[in-house]
Amino acid sequence: MTQPPTVTFSSSIEPLADAPPARADLNGCPWHDVKSMLRQVGLRPTRQRMALGWILFAKGDRHLTAESLYEEATRAKVPVSLATVYNTLHQFTEVGLLRQVAVDGSKTYFDTNASDHHHFFVENEDALVDIPGAEVVVGKAPTPPEGYEVARIDVVVRLRRKDT
Repeated sequence: MTQPPTVTFSSSIEPLADAPPARADLNGCPWHDVKSMLRQVGLRPTRQRMALGWILFAKGDRHLTAESLYEEATRAKVPVSLATVYNTLHQFTEVGLLRQVAVDGSKTYFDTNASDHHHFFVENEDALVDIPGAEVVVGKAPTPPEGYEVARIDVVVRLRRKDT
């Protein structure tokens, strides 16, 4: 299988967003680690946040939609509504535990890897795949309107399988 082409956009710019919270004090026990992560960012470790956090972070870096997290929670017998899943994902995103990636107007993913990086989106498979940070260099950012600043630049490269 050949590697995807490197995507380069002119020269780099300085990182724009604040770094995600440090995940210090983690010991490898998912339940303890989720509780520590929540406390580090000032969120109370409620039963529902703990359960959803465990489902999100216990499997390493991955990309989920609210619906797929809700399905996993249901299979794990976690009593939670879809509205609570959405609220929790947005709370986790606001404090830097997750990164929200909008693929198009109808599809939003939540990335457990909150570091600065970009993505491939594989059309017809609905798969989001990380692009290593060094492979994409973003050029000059546009000047934002007065009173605004650029918070982050996201690059989503859409892929489709070649016809054979």
